[in-house]
Amino acid sequence: MYRYDSYDQKILDQRVEQFRDQVRRRIAGELTEEEFRPLRLRNGLYLQLHAYMLRIAVPYGTLSADQMRGLAHVARRYDKGFGHFTTRTNMQFHWIKLEDVPDALADLAKVQLHGIQTSGNSVRNITADHWAGIAPDEIEDPRIWCEIVRQWTTLHPEFSWLPRKFKIAIGGSPHDRAALRIHDLAFQMRRNDAGEAGFEVMVGGGLGRTPILAKTIREFLPKRHLFSYIEAVLRVYNQLGRRDNMWKARIKILVHELGTEKFRELVEAEWEQIKGGALEVPESEVARIAAQFTPPPYDADAPTFTPEFDALRLNDVGFARWLKTNVAGHKQPGHAIVTVSLKPEGGTPGDITAEQMDAVAELAERYSFGEIRLTHTQNVVLPHVRRADLPALWRALSPLGLAVPNIGLATDIIACPGLDYCSLANARSIPIAQQITRRFNDLARVHDIGELKIKISGCINACGHHHVGHIGILGVDKNGEEFYQITLGGSEDENARLGTILGAALPAGKVVDAVETIVETFLALRRDGERFLDTYRRIGIAPFKERIYATA
Repeated sequence: MYRYDSYDQKILDQRVEQFRDQVRRRIAGELTEEEFRPLRLRNGLYLQLHAYMLRIAVPYGTLSADQMRGLAHVARRYDKGFGHFTTRTNMQFHWIKLEDVPDALADLAKVQLHGIQTSGNSVRNITADHWAGIAPDEIEDPRIWCEIVRQWTTLHPEFSWLPRKFKIAIGGSPHDRAALRIHDLAFQMRRNDAGEAGFEVMVGGGLGRTPILAKTIREFLPKRHLFSYIEAVLRVYNQLGRRDNMWKARIKILVHELGTEKFRELVEAEWEQIKGGALEVPESEVARIAAQFTPPPYDADAPTFTPEFDALRLNDVGFARWLKTNVAGHKQPGHAIVTVSLKPEGGTPGDITAEQMDAVAELAERYSFGEIRLTHTQNVVLPHVRRADLPALWRALSPLGLAVPNIGLATDIIACPGLDYCSLANARSIPIAQQITRRFNDLARVHDIGELKIKISGCINACGHHHVGHIGILGVDKNGEEFYQITLGGSEDENARLGTILGAALPAGKVVDAVETIVETFLALRRDGERFLDTYRRIGIAPFKERIYATA
């Protein structure tokens, strides 16, 4: 994984001291909240309902064991002993005190973590496929390009005062595990007819009050032109993006209002003027960064199966279920990708305690070459586990509450913090998620239901990605009461679709019953072991709507 050099470290250390002085001036009354707000947001510090919230970037979702320990230290010393992983592979601390923020950032800088550009109208944390570099279907490792873009866009003057926040994702496999189509700008690795690797360019995705899936504006972009094409897109956005109305300021609105073809023409015309030259990605720089993403020293003779593995798989249903849902194939023979679930029954999706962070760090060092990944579905990945070590890893995760065999199933819920924390929210997300996991606490039943992605947002900003959930749940306010609107049929993969609204919003007390009714309807109508999404796309929304509102 990429290691910061002295230049990177100098930027972090200088930013910490700069912000330390800004915090001092705010506490002393030398800065008003209005003056302080843009300064704190540039460092990932929000003021939420009950306290400040500090957001820490984890570029393309990759952490070292030491960085995970650094997060645990901050959770333990400056917060309430836990943190929250978000759908943008960031870490959030929800109870931090303003006077402690500079010290927390200084401690994080020691392990090369920071909050720079995790807020504000700038390019946000660059995200990628959490199986980057290890997926059997991968064309090329996208983390190399994520890191190149991270370095180039961080503190870039032309990208620091955009009309609105700007999110970029890069995927390296035909199967989209990075939710590319819901990003402002996304790059999907492709090969052209000559077999050369490059990018399909997608622009104008985003959820929120106007959900739109990104449109392809270029089928193939040579890798060396990545900088110039990003700059061309952002120049058009900077020139024409709305700054008079924050609700219409995202690039998705500009693409929608101009039309995809007109937007493409403007970008291509801008690109023709700037491509090549200083904006061409230097091969030497690509090689320098790529060298830091070389594979770890795998055991070339690692066995695929061992007697212990086979015996446990055949005789322990818990281990067998965990293998089925939480363990995936690795491109290196004899190794596996393990997803650590942060979705226990009755828990808060994405929350992890300091003790669990320390334990994951230790297990990463023991079983995964010290490397950890975060997913946009609010889970953790150990990317390089020998298959022979899977029984020992499973036994180590179980007492920590981190071996729940539910990845991709009904209880693997995505949820934003909602009204329990966020000043923008209309309704609570966490209690709904907790109630659903308690209702679906029978693992045999959950495994029989199969793949079912439930996503919950506490307001129209859609931080819980409800628009692309197989079942999406949106909290809304009705005269001071919490209601929830349900959508069905969304997806975020290479066949991305927005969900369809089921009907009128339901009161909080009826939401879990409605989810169960949707599941029961699916089970009654599916054919030959279909997934929920397959059944929904075959029969449509009508049978679900009829069952829900006949009993509402």
